Parts: sequence; C-alpha cells; structure tokens
Amino acid sequence: VRLRESGGGSVQPGRSLTLSCAVSLDWPRSDYALTWFRQAPGKELEGIAGIDSDRFIRYSDSVKGRFTISLDNSKTTLSLVMNRLIPDDGGIYKCAAREGSIAYFDSGKYSLWGQGTQVTVSS
Repeated sequence: VRLRESGGGSVQPGRSLTLSCAVSLDWPRSDYALTWFRQAPGKELEGIAGIDSDRFIRYSDSVKGRFTISLDNSKTTLSLVMNRLIPDDGGIYKCAAREGSIAYFDSGKYSLWGQGTQVTVSS
C-alpha cells in the first residue's frame, strides 16, 4: 500500500507541469478518494484537487480552471496537469488517499500519503 509522486521541477510562470502519483492500494473497500495537497513555505497544507471512486472531481478556488486531476482506468496513476502556473503555486505537492467516497480537503481525513514532490515557479 503506497503512493509515490513524480514530475515536480522548476518552471517559469505561465508554463505547465504535470505531476503523477503511482497508486497502490490494498483496501477492502472499493470506495476511496485520492486528493492532491500542496504546502508552500510558511503556509498550511492545502487540498487543491480531489477525485473519488465515482470519479466526482473537486478543485480549490486557487487552482480551478488551471489544474486538471485525473485517474487512469486502471486506477494506478493519479495525475495533475497544472497550467498557467504562478509563483504562488510553488511548494511541495503530495497525493493522499482515504477510504470513503468523498474527496475532502481536510488533510486529517487521509490515512495514506506520498512523500511529495517539489514544484518551483520562478522567473
């Protein structure tokens, strides 16, 4: 049972970046949610995009219209396409999983976390 992020890096403002999270779950329940969180220096952990096992998707206002979350058909790769990046998008991005069908943005509801990948947006 694990999550592993990849795809972070340093980009200029206005550019795009795609993050991936390799998902390996062995939970007895078939309903679960996967969510991307990020933490900028000096700021709290922020839920930004989540998808549940019914493929209902939600975004935070800070990324809505710029970021796209998706889960492949095999449910082994969670992706986050980030467009029109701004400096405030910089931080450590982590994917998280919880049993249950709602992709809350409350980090306390998630029991499994990846180690994170760093995203830097700077000119």
